[in-house]
Amino acid sequence: MSSAPTAPVRLRERAVDLAYAGGWSLSSSVPPRLSRAAFDRVADRTWARDGEGVRQLEVNLARVVAEGRGTAADPVELSELSRAAMRSYMRYWSESFSLPRWDLQDVLDRLEVSGDDGMDELLAQGRGLVIALPHSGNWDLIGAWLAMTRGRFTTVAERLSPEGLFERFRAYRESLGMEVLAADGGPRVMAGLSRRLREGGVVCLMADRDLTGAGVPVTFFGETAHFPAGPAALAVGTGAPLVTAALHYAPDRLVVHIQNEVVSELSADASRRERVTDLTQRVAGRFSTAIAAHPADWHMLQPFWDSDRGLQ
Repeated sequence: MSSAPTAPVRLRERAVDLAYAGGWSLSSSVPPRLSRAAFDRVADRTWARDGEGVRQLEVNLARVVAEGRGTAADPVELSELSRAAMRSYMRYWSESFSLPRWDLQDVLDRLEVSGDDGMDELLAQGRGLVIALPHSGNWDLIGAWLAMTRGRFTTVAERLSPEGLFERFRAYRESLGMEVLAADGGPRVMAGLSRRLREGGVVCLMADRDLTGAGVPVTFFGETAHFPAGPAALAVGTGAPLVTAALHYAPDRLVVHIQNEVVSELSADASRRERVTDLTQRVAGRFSTAIAAHPADWHMLQPFWDSDRGLQ
């Protein structure tokens, strides 16, 4: 049986909830240029404090750089990269707090999208579509674009604490045209996602951070990490095509490339588990290529690899 939160925990959760509410209120009344400058200052101050999240971000970025070029990052270079990454992360929040008041033209002005013709061709087959995204750039912005141009789609969100904050985020994303299911819904979530796909709908999932430790082990930048099994499992279970998207920031736009279908080359007699593992590794390979090209836009401030999560 879980115990009720203590008074300090409740106060901290209330403070977090109020901080996010303040962010939405501020960004709705401040011009985007000023909002972006304010969030840049927040990023720089957060980076300068060198807290736990910033230190973990540098650990993660160090692996990306070292594996990408075969040598360890220079400490000065890594420090500047983590500062740029914090600015990228705060740019995500600046944009996301403003998104509810943007119309389609506002969204289009901030995006450079390629590969969507191939996505439409797959959707036209009537088998549904699974889109797997990394935590790069602004996944809410591409979600808003998808909902505004292709219609409502379904996604899954981590249940945040306090509950009011989770509901705030769910209402925010639903206002952008998304159907949002809580990640802790167990088998009902997978059943609901499968139903949407069999109806010909779109399921869009964050696919690089396994919240449970029970996902699929993959090789990612030379080390073992766990990726969520959901995107590949849905594709294998329903027959829906699985695609990935690469996202990174340019100075004034979010650049998005929707890649072609992820296809397994395993033989027809491979087991379901083998197919899910193979597809997930292929997703990880695509993500690693995209992240290596734009590491500052990968927003991973949590322990990620198994060795950092105590899973080895």
